[in-house]
Amino acid sequence: MTHHNDPRISLTEAQTLPGLFRQRIEKTPDQVAYRHFDIGSNHWQTTTWKSMAKEVGRWQQALEKEGLKPGERVAIMAKNCREWVVFDQAALGLGLVTVPLYTDDRPDNAAYIINSADVKLLVVEGKRQWRRLQTVKEKLAHLQRIVSIHTIEEEDEPEDPRLIALSEWIFGLEGPLHSRESDRLELATIVYTSGTTGRPKGVMLSHDNILFNAWGASRCAVVNHTDRFLSFLPLSHMLERTGGYYMPMLVGAEVAFARSVNQLADDLKTQQPTVLISVPRIYEKVYGKIMSGLKKQSNLKQWMFHTAVDIGWRKFLFQQGRGKRHPSLLLWPLFNKLVASKVMAALGGKLRLAVCGGAAMPPEIARVFTGLGLPLLQGYGLTETSPVICVNRPESNIPESIGKAMEGIEVRIGPQQELLSRSRSVMLGYWDNEKATRDTIDKDGWLHTGDQARIDEYGHLYITGRIKEIIVLGNGEKVPPNDMEMAITMDPLIEQVMVLGEGRSYLAALMVLEPTEWKKLAKTLGVDPKDPDSLKQRFVEKAVLAKAAAQLAAFPGYAQIRRAQLLLTPWTVDDGLLTPTLKMKRPQITTRFKEEIESLYRGR
Repeated sequence: MTHHNDPRISLTEAQTLPGLFRQRIEKTPDQVAYRHFDIGSNHWQTTTWKSMAKEVGRWQQALEKEGLKPGERVAIMAKNCREWVVFDQAALGLGLVTVPLYTDDRPDNAAYIINSADVKLLVVEGKRQWRRLQTVKEKLAHLQRIVSIHTIEEEDEPEDPRLIALSEWIFGLEGPLHSRESDRLELATIVYTSGTTGRPKGVMLSHDNILFNAWGASRCAVVNHTDRFLSFLPLSHMLERTGGYYMPMLVGAEVAFARSVNQLADDLKTQQPTVLISVPRIYEKVYGKIMSGLKKQSNLKQWMFHTAVDIGWRKFLFQQGRGKRHPSLLLWPLFNKLVASKVMAALGGKLRLAVCGGAAMPPEIARVFTGLGLPLLQGYGLTETSPVICVNRPESNIPESIGKAMEGIEVRIGPQQELLSRSRSVMLGYWDNEKATRDTIDKDGWLHTGDQARIDEYGHLYITGRIKEIIVLGNGEKVPPNDMEMAITMDPLIEQVMVLGEGRSYLAALMVLEPTEWKKLAKTLGVDPKDPDSLKQRFVEKAVLAKAAAQLAAFPGYAQIRRAQLLLTPWTVDDGLLTPTLKMKRPQITTRFKEEIESLYRGR
C-alpha cells in the first residue's frame, strides 16, 4: 500500500475528473473513501477506494451495453450517495456527459432539462422520483433507459419497458476501469441553473474548469487526508460537487453521506465531521435552535452564553490581527469548557471548518458560530464559474465579506459596480444558447456575474447588491431587497418575506409566518390563530411590522416597510415559487399574489 504523508493529487497528475479518480485509487487504494448508512444492517458502513473502482467498472460495463457514444448525455436524479459518485465516474470515464437533477425539482422542470440536454439514460433513486416523473412521461419519449437504484415493485406502477432495477442492470458484470475521456478541456457536465426568472440554462463545464476550482479551494480551506466531510447539500449543486466530492478526492479525505437533512443532528454526532459545506439556511436553523433553547434557560446561563460568544469573538479578532489582546481572553479556556465546547459537541465535537456559500450569511449568525470557536468561511461563486470565485481563508477571515479571490482567479469591478471574473474555471458557455453565452462572457473572457460588489483595502470582496434586483422607489431612492429580507427573517416569527415597492411611493412586503410563533403572537393579541381573518386585522399587521422594523433598525429611514400581507402557507419548490436551491422566484410570487399586492397600495 503506497502511503504518502500527504497523498494529494496535482492537476498535472489528474488532468481530468476520471483521471483524478484513477490517481486516487492508485495512491490510497485501501483508504476509506465513503461512509454511508446501510438500512439493512442499521449500521454505518465504509467503502474503500479499491471497492469504488470495482463498482465503477461494473457500471461502465452496463453503460456500454446501452450503446451510448462519447459526448452523449446521461442524467441522475438521486440524493447524495455512493451510487451518485459511481454513476458520475463511470459515465465520465466513458466520455459521456453527466447532467445532475435535483431530487425535489418540479417534474415539468426535470422534463425540460432532460429534453433540452437530449438525455439518453436517467438514473433515479426509486419509487418517489419515478412517480413524480410519471406525471410528465409524454415529455420523456426519447429517454432510452431508466435505471432505479432501489427496486420499484412493478405491481404498484404502470409498466415501462425502459425501467430496470440497478441490481438487475449490473448483475454478473465486471470489468476494468475505462478512460475514454479525451482531454481536460472537453465537456464533462451540463449543470442547469435553477433560474429565478425564466427557464433554467444549461451551464457547460469542462474537466479543467472543475478540477482547477477544486484545486484552488483545497489550498484556501487547507483540507487534507485526515479530514472527514459530511455531505448533505445536494450534489446537483456545484458547491457540493466541487467542494464536497472532487476536493476531498483530490486531497484523499473521507466523505460521509448524511441520511437526510432531518437526521442531520444525529449524523453530525455519530460521524463527527471535521469539515462542513453548506448554504446559510442550515446554519440559520442551528442558530434558531440554539437561540430558542437559550430563551428557556436561566438568566445566568443566558449571560454565560453571550459572554462566551463575546470573548470568543474577541479572541478571533485578536488572532486575525484585527483586535487587541483583551484581558477577558484569559477567561476563554473556562468559557470554552462551560459553554462553547458543549455547543460544538452537538455538532460532533470535531468540526474545525464550516464553509458557507450559495447565499449571503447574516453577520450575527457568523459572529455567534465564530465566537463559539467554529470559524465560518463565507465564500461566493456561481454555477458558471465551477463554482467558487472567492472565499475567506482561516487566517484571513472577515465573516461579513465573501473573502478574497482564489488563487489563479482574476476579479475586477466593472460598470455599475458589477463583479467580473476571469479564470480557467469560467464555463465553456450555455448549452444550445449562444446569445446567453455572449451576454454573460465578454470578448476578453470576463464573466459578468450580475452582482454588485466592492473590494476593501485587504483585497476582501463584499456583495453590495444585485443589478436586476434593486428596487427603485417612486422618489428615486434605491433599496436592496435581499439585505432587507435577510434582516427581517432574523425574527423567528417571519419565515419568508418578499419586499415590494418598484416604482411605488413606499415599501410593502409579503410575509409568511412561522406557525408556532404565530400561535404565540395570536394569543398575546387575543385573536384566533386558526381564523384566516385574524391575519387581515390591521392591529395584527402592525404588530408584525413592528417586529420587522426592529430588525431593520440599521437601514435608512426610507427602507422601512409600511404595509404587509400576512400569509401562513409557505412558498415551496413544488408550487413553483422557489428554485430547487430555495431562492425566491420573484416574478412568479408577484403574479401569484397580484391582488394582495395591489391591496397593499390601495390603503384598504
